[in-house]
Amino acid sequence: MSANVAEDDDCMATCSPTSFLGFGTSVVDLRFIVKGPSGPLVVPLGSSVVLPCYVDELLLKEDLEVEWRRTDSDTLVHLFMYGNSRPEAQQQDYHDRAHFFTDQIKHGNFSLHLDNVKAEDKGVYRCKVYSQLKASETFVEIKEVEYLRVSGSDESISASVGEDVTLKCSLESNIPPEHIQQVSWRKMDENVNIQVLRLQRNKIQPDSSDKRYRDRVEFFTDEISKGNFSLRLNRVRHGDKGVYMCHVKTGHLSANTTAQLELLGFSGLHIMILALCITASGSALLLWCLIYCRLKNDWIGKRRAKVGPGRS
Repeated sequence: MSANVAEDDDCMATCSPTSFLGFGTSVVDLRFIVKGPSGPLVVPLGSSVVLPCYVDELLLKEDLEVEWRRTDSDTLVHLFMYGNSRPEAQQQDYHDRAHFFTDQIKHGNFSLHLDNVKAEDKGVYRCKVYSQLKASETFVEIKEVEYLRVSGSDESISASVGEDVTLKCSLESNIPPEHIQQVSWRKMDENVNIQVLRLQRNKIQPDSSDKRYRDRVEFFTDEISKGNFSLRLNRVRHGDKGVYMCHVKTGHLSANTTAQLELLGFSGLHIMILALCITASGSALLLWCLIYCRLKNDWIGKRRAKVGPGRS
């Protein structure tokens, strides 16, 4: 073996991933090169992902060994040895989640299929291939595991007819608000969901509102960029009582929260106006009675005057 090859073998054991040729390729042996992705991966929480690892030339399967490990903990993610995958060797957390494409091994494809991605899966993975006493490796980084959650109000919201009310919906995610594809507010009736208002790719669509809510609902436009997708419902009506859902979606991820609106009856303003109306009605009735009595008394007096004294 030449001195250059010996130096490469020493570097394989001691160098960090970035001290080789860069992400996706690390040369340890001049006889074959293991390749990987062109850059880091971003994966949605709960989805599946393929960690690429392959060679361009065919390797003998009989003495082939492929080892997937995490670089931060040296955890064994999966192992291919003696012509078969070895799930019994996997670290428990990856059991039933990490799989080889076994029918592709003979073609030089040693990629790993990882299911149900967790936040803890973020990190750098090493795919190391051994063949005929030679070895080569590549590195794959899951740079980010995207998650999407929204939160609302834990308690029901009480409002009176005629009042304005806010239905809360806030983004809790490592996805920037401007990357959210759709926010939809709906009223969950027994038989049908009523479209209240929709935000599509950061554009409010007032025409999406059902006629019962048109011109009465709005987003807080200055707060959308901060992940605040709360809804303002103006001039509450009796028919507005019920459950409202805020549904947020982007890519393969979606989340929702609900708000319960309860009605307390008429607002203080409405009660005051009603009282004034009743008072005004009562005053008018009293005035009418006084006028009637006065007119009646005048009429009786005039009649007596015509009849004269001593006659009835």
